[in-house]
Amino acid sequence: MVDNEAFTYNGGKVEPGETQNIRYGISETYLGDPVRIPVTIINGERPGPTVFLSAAAHGDELNGIEVVREVAYEWDLSDLAGTLVCMPVVNVPAFIAQQRYLPIYDRDLNRSFPGSETSTGAKRMAYRIYQNFIAPCDLGIDFHTSTRGRTNMLHVRADMSDPDVARLANAFGSHVIIDSSGSDGMLRTEAAARGTPAITVEMGEAHRFQRELIDEALAGVESVFAEYGLRETSTVNWPGWRTVISDENEKTWLRADAGGIVDMHHDRGALVHEGDRICTITNPFKDDNVTVEAPFTGLLVGVLENPVVYPGNPLCHLVELKDDVRRVVEREQSAASEMSL
Repeated sequence: MVDNEAFTYNGGKVEPGETQNIRYGISETYLGDPVRIPVTIINGERPGPTVFLSAAAHGDELNGIEVVREVAYEWDLSDLAGTLVCMPVVNVPAFIAQQRYLPIYDRDLNRSFPGSETSTGAKRMAYRIYQNFIAPCDLGIDFHTSTRGRTNMLHVRADMSDPDVARLANAFGSHVIIDSSGSDGMLRTEAAARGTPAITVEMGEAHRFQRELIDEALAGVESVFAEYGLRETSTVNWPGWRTVISDENEKTWLRADAGGIVDMHHDRGALVHEGDRICTITNPFKDDNVTVEAPFTGLLVGVLENPVVYPGNPLCHLVELKDDVRRVVEREQSAASEMSL
């Protein structure tokens, strides 16, 4: 049997059959102390793909942290074929501050990849992360949540025009895939452009662990491991139904046309029909209500959690479903409603 190869990074090496927990220096504080990110590298004895799992590129997005930690520290990976690079907290300064962006000039680390040795502080951090722990990988999954005050159902964002990225996105087994190339500097975008297929998994809201979504994401990781042969015991998951949203006409953010207090009538993941009342915006006296209706039949991928808005603030993210998928979702949600009675 052919043995796996050692995983190397600047300053160290992980031999086949070894696991290393390291705190890798990517910058320095005002006092000259190191800024270090936690990285766990599990190098299986058998050859296979090298996969990165990353979370908290935005420091207040916590659900993915628990996904990455559970894979790295609770799963039995003794039969692993390949190498796992687990980064539960990519943006350590923002995580410590419990905010989305780097505290230094509010720069977005997830718009700074692949980085630069000689540019801004954010790009220097991104460069060291990327060169050591992303570039050596064959594929990767980057976990995110919605921004503060909103929540998302679990879904994948991926450039489905890239066959290698599409394979990874489908393997994760989510109900919804939003097809987009992503923004410049985004980890998944820059990794895929340089030969490492990568997807973003969106799940839930900032500042909390949400167990149901964490478990759903763990099932997705296991499905990916099966697709790429990392674990013999895993099986590829088919979610029962799937929709790939690829056209701007198939998705929209509904925004408030009035300021006020929002009464949201549906949860994330709910199916709403054209003309259904999604939410109501009221003033403090409840005497000038504004009703927001669904412009088309679709799925609420994301909804407002913080129930106050200015005009123009987003209320919900609505995606259109094809007729065959819509019928499956209707049956599924009807059955779930009956069981809850």
